[in-house]
Amino acid sequence: MTVSGAWARAARGAMLLGDAHAAPDNPYAAPELRPTIFAEMSALAASTGAINLGQGFPDEDGPQQVRDAAKLAIDSGENQYPPGRGIPLLREAIARHQHRFYGLELDPEREILVTAGATEAIAATLLALLEPGDEVVTFEPFYDSYGAMIALAGGVHVTVPLRAPDFRPDLDELRDAVTPRTRIILINSPHNPTGMVLDKPALELIVELAHQHDALIVADEVYEHLTFDDGQGRIEHIPISTLPGARERTITISSGAKTFSLTGWKIGWLIAPAELVDAILTVKQFLTYVNGAPFQPAIALGLSLPDDYFVDAASTLAAKRDLLGAGLRRAGFEVSRPSGSYFIVADAAPLGFDDAVQFCRRLPELAGVVGIPLTAFVRPERHADYRSLVRFAFCKRTEVLERAAAQLADLRR
Repeated sequence: MTVSGAWARAARGAMLLGDAHAAPDNPYAAPELRPTIFAEMSALAASTGAINLGQGFPDEDGPQQVRDAAKLAIDSGENQYPPGRGIPLLREAIARHQHRFYGLELDPEREILVTAGATEAIAATLLALLEPGDEVVTFEPFYDSYGAMIALAGGVHVTVPLRAPDFRPDLDELRDAVTPRTRIILINSPHNPTGMVLDKPALELIVELAHQHDALIVADEVYEHLTFDDGQGRIEHIPISTLPGARERTITISSGAKTFSLTGWKIGWLIAPAELVDAILTVKQFLTYVNGAPFQPAIALGLSLPDDYFVDAASTLAAKRDLLGAGLRRAGFEVSRPSGSYFIVADAAPLGFDDAVQFCRRLPELAGVVGIPLTAFVRPERHADYRSLVRFAFCKRTEVLERAAAQLADLRR
């Protein structure tokens, strides 16, 4: 798909926002729009006092200088609506970041849009660029907002399974999934919930398929700086937009939330050719309009931090991955080794639990810990393939992870 027709899709997406919940017979209503198990598990954590390793938010604040910059912005009066595309200071910082880390040259005036987190960027993009019946290909398991937003936009969700233990895509299955009906290939690397990082051959195939079928690529890269050592050096995150032939058809999405442990600020962005940014903006203006005025200059400062900050953030998180992973193995789980992100996947079957949903509901009582069944990230028809798998978040303080590991050890008894 070229950018022609994007304005029509954007207009339709904006109209859809107005009537999507207006009537009980809404044709776009779908199971993807139902309440999720995340709320149930968080409520269990709160009611039982269990350690919440279910939700992917840190329990430590981000860098002091970034937080101080937000306070200064508030005290300096930056508390009203910022520009619709985001303040120039942040857009320029994003452009410098992309050049510094990936060698990309961007026009901060036309090719960058600041959003209310990556989730809004995903929503605005799908609502703007999809028409009813358009197919969107994702990997499965997938971040839960993908399915919901594809359904809300009237799209058809096609998935390529990621299978334990390494959760790498089968490239032949990927080829089969992308067809002339595909409008968007939506990828997430490093991947939530599995921690898989796409390698160059997989990324090159995605670009090839996008050209072959005239599709767009949406790349969710919120964990871009959080990749880990695999024993042979740190695994490289390769932005797909850096590959030949990709940039002109790629919307790259990222955020300050995960990199700076500031998930509540909801400052995200997308990068795309100017025509696509313009089309997405026509929908974004009817979502949040603008957001986070005093947080935008603070995230701009964060993006300018020295390289050591980004390296240390990843290595600290890798140590937490290993700490929780070792505790889960001592408890008797079979455990994956994620290459990036905030999450680790554990199989409860060796402990005698074949149903991760029921296991997670009992886990606060059994061990004082909360996890999320991996079936929360897959469609019902694939539940059997992930039935006993649980996602745990390791983006917590070291002492919290040590306590969780000790409590999980009680499962053996």
